[in-house]
Amino acid sequence: MADNEQNSSLAEAVARIGDRWSLLIIDALLREPRRFGEIQDQVGGIAPNVLTTRLRALEAEGIVVAAPYSERPLRMTYELTQVGRQLAGALALLESWGQQHAGGHDAGFHRACGAPLETRLWCSTCERVVDEPEATDDVSL
Repeated sequence: MADNEQNSSLAEAVARIGDRWSLLIIDALLREPRRFGEIQDQVGGIAPNVLTTRLRALEAEGIVVAAPYSERPLRMTYELTQVGRQLAGALALLESWGQQHAGGHDAGFHRACGAPLETRLWCSTCERVVDEPEATDDVSL
């Protein structure tokens, strides 16, 4: 994949879910479906009108689905779609990076041995870790 195509793919992802509030909303919904007020409490600091706008945008992108739990007044429960759940890994990477650079500590530890966890690229065919110089997005190789 050419550099401009890579940038285009990243630009597409950022355009769909790249703002801070959308990422925090997705994170709040990763564990379970939530009602509007629960999302607002989980995210913290988000204005109701901003939350409404972001939820509608995420719905339009097919990342979130809303289902009514009350007809009068109309109240909704919000849940991630399968497409939305696929963002879990990307959010984990961002969280790990944020923890390392904000507080100087790792995102997590291996329960069995206590070693810090790190994220690596993995080839499922070769079943081995791939270093950055080996990695490419060009599938025509």
